[in-house]
Amino acid sequence: MTRTLTTAAIALALAALPTIGGAQSVDADQPIMWGADTVEYVGDTLTLSGKAELTQGGNRLRADRISGLNQSADSRLEASGDVYFVTPEQTIRGDRAVYTTADDMIVVTGDVILTQGQNVMTGGRLTYNVRTESARLEGATGAGGRVQGVFYPERSGN
Repeated sequence: MTRTLTTAAIALALAALPTIGGAQSVDADQPIMWGADTVEYVGDTLTLSGKAELTQGGNRLRADRISGLNQSADSRLEASGDVYFVTPEQTIRGDRAVYTTADDMIVVTGDVILTQGQNVMTGGRLTYNVRTESARLEGATGAGGRVQGVFYPERSGN
């Protein structure tokens, strides 16, 4: 009976979550799927540990640990350890991330790599708006802290 109640509580918490890709995302009506080696449910907050992953439509958040899932429209998800945030257009990799669903902003820190097709940018801190797909990349603190990138120009049809 306790196991059934815990499963029901987790399902209710996930059903009330804002979308991973934002309220205006084309994926907003898609189901939220999740998986992890361990799931902990305390109060109204869910924590995924060990190969933690959330997916909705074409968006995916993967890390060693994801915490902060709750029934609030203002969820603040914290991911740590081998963080990947993947959309149909970009892949973002870092050591840690904080994603606030109210404003669709994800801040990724530590050895950040942003790829879009063949284009690659690296730095220490990335602030990315999932809804508008705008990004700001800053250099790492200390040791020169520069942003670097490689861009491949698009060829016209000539």
